[in-house]
Amino acid sequence: MKFISTRANAPELDFEDVIITGLATDGGLYVPDVWPQISPDQIRSFAARPYCDVAYEIMAPFIDGTVDDVIFKDILEQSYATFRHPAVVPLREMRPNEWILELFHGPTFAFKDVALQVLARLIDHVLEKRNKRATIVVATSGDTGGAAIEAFKGRRRTDVFVLHPHNRVSDVQRRQMTTAVEDNVHNIAIEGTFDDCQNLVKAMFNHPSFRQSLQLSGVNSINWARIMAQIVYYFTSAAALGAPDRKMRFCVPTGTFGDIFAGYAAGKMGLLIDRLTIATNINDILTRVVKSGRYEVLGVTPTASPSMDIQVSSNFERLLFDAVGRDGGQVVHMMNALGQSGAFTIDSTALNYIQSRFDAVRTDEEETLKTMAEVYAASGDMIDPHTAVALAGARCSE
Repeated sequence: MKFISTRANAPELDFEDVIITGLATDGGLYVPDVWPQISPDQIRSFAARPYCDVAYEIMAPFIDGTVDDVIFKDILEQSYATFRHPAVVPLREMRPNEWILELFHGPTFAFKDVALQVLARLIDHVLEKRNKRATIVVATSGDTGGAAIEAFKGRRRTDVFVLHPHNRVSDVQRRQMTTAVEDNVHNIAIEGTFDDCQNLVKAMFNHPSFRQSLQLSGVNSINWARIMAQIVYYFTSAAALGAPDRKMRFCVPTGTFGDIFAGYAAGKMGLLIDRLTIATNINDILTRVVKSGRYEVLGVTPTASPSMDIQVSSNFERLLFDAVGRDGGQVVHMMNALGQSGAFTIDSTALNYIQSRFDAVRTDEEETLKTMAEVYAASGDMIDPHTAVALAGARCSE
């Protein structure tokens, strides 16, 4: 399998090169040139199989033999052995036909562990095979940083630099990032927002000589392997609840659009999905663009769900690429407009493509806290604000 840039002006790469490269040299994001297909019978079989087995079956077509099968299976076993629950990502029923997928059982309690535990080992394997080193640069709104440090700390072939917005992450996240003692870990607090951190990372990747001299690699959700690993739990959760003989709806709290894009990818691969609901907090650029077609960057307001305090949703570019018929020129035009004026408008054909698959709901701080209180009163479960944003969004869109 080959991977192509959403801006259509970078070399096609195989899987190994994609995970080392991260961001394409033309500033675009890599996507597979074709979507592999998972049959209905395969999906039915997932309900009775271990998570590692399903993960291998979903991800193997993307890897396409570039990593030896035995080695890849071992990487998956090692990665998911770090999780505290034998199901890795179990489902929890909240009320009839309403389920929460628990993605917090990894070593840092963040859903990013699901992908980063795999990605770190894959990158380590490729670098070892090539006898090379890489510099990992990460922008984080909180949880990616801790998960990346946990995954890469102490590895011989990588140095990891994490940029987080100063005083805009939780104390737990800050301590996860700043208390690692391994020599290959470096944490940097940036005066500004997550978008400022992300812009610095993109600027580094868009400086060819700097990028080459340090062998920069990114493990934010711009890296295809992050999306690839997240596709798995859409299949496992749906199969556990009766797919493919039962349609599923997913409501996903999102900032950079990576997690919900993995759901879209699962749909392209054959999973029957009724709707994907984008759940945002008051930093609602994704809700606004899905409803109106106008993608316009406004200021970021700090909230109780800081991982969603984002205006530039990087992975939305991957959806745009499909929505415009994989015309990289149109994507470049929109991204240039975003850089110049902070906004662009999606044409009606592309917007219809998006709206036929997604809806979007904005949840404010009052409703977030109200949802947390309602869940606690009903079940004694304390859900976090990000989950509350999604739960409120799901109940609103019923």
